[in-house]
Amino acid sequence: MTLKDILVHIDSSPSAAGRLDYAIRLAQTHDAHLAAIYVVAVAPIHQYTEADLGPELIEAHDRFMRESAEEAKRLFDEKVARAGIAAEWRQVEGAVPEMVVLHARYADLTVLGQRIPGRLDAGAAPELPDHVVVDVGRPAIVVPYEDPPDTVARRVLLAWNASRAAARATNDALSILADADEVRIMVINPKKGVMGHGELPGADIATHLARHGVKGEVVEVTADRKTVGDELIAQCQAFNADMMVIGSYGSFRLRELVFGGTTRHILANMTVPVFMSR
Repeated sequence: MTLKDILVHIDSSPSAAGRLDYAIRLAQTHDAHLAAIYVVAVAPIHQYTEADLGPELIEAHDRFMRESAEEAKRLFDEKVARAGIAAEWRQVEGAVPEMVVLHARYADLTVLGQRIPGRLDAGAAPELPDHVVVDVGRPAIVVPYEDPPDTVARRVLLAWNASRAAARATNDALSILADADEVRIMVINPKKGVMGHGELPGADIATHLARHGVKGEVVEVTADRKTVGDELIAQCQAFNADMMVIGSYGSFRLRELVFGGTTRHILANMTVPVFMSR
């Protein structure tokens, strides 16, 4: 998939600047248009709530939310002007997840921020990555809140488990994989057979990717089922990867628990941007 329309979610968290820098580099790499969305989450105030809180407190909250948005826009304008890319600022009101999902449906890729433990900043929502990956039908990149890499997908680790989710993520990431200098196809605990990885795990996907110009090296490892997430993170570090590509692993028993343990563990402990698709 060619990346020509990228959306980045901006909030007032301390990680927003690094996330925006990463999205700008991604847009430069793919000669793509970049749109930033900032959601002013103005909650509806019921009459009894207003009576309890008082109009001054409500007005102060609303003023704070809008001033936070203005500060974020100044950051965006400065960085985009220096980068010299085609970009636009979108400021909307509503619930953060729903507004980002709506705009993400009209982008090739959405750039999101990793949750910051113990913080809820203006314009942010802790459940945002889950909603975008599950509801949009388009891929997303989740950027770490600490020290995102200066490079964009030069060394990519592809987590391959021969599942529908992994196949979808691989296809959605084709342009990124093809542009990478090196791609490591990581196969953990492969199941052989027709409904598994085949007789030579990783060989079929490596052949398919090679036809798209992707230079992929297959690495097979064994890990305890409960430590697959740790193994993928460790393999990223050993490979010196600057991006991981994964499908949304896990069971889909409940809407609230759509991500399984492996995916949740990676999103909580990620050290590089994670490209996700479902």
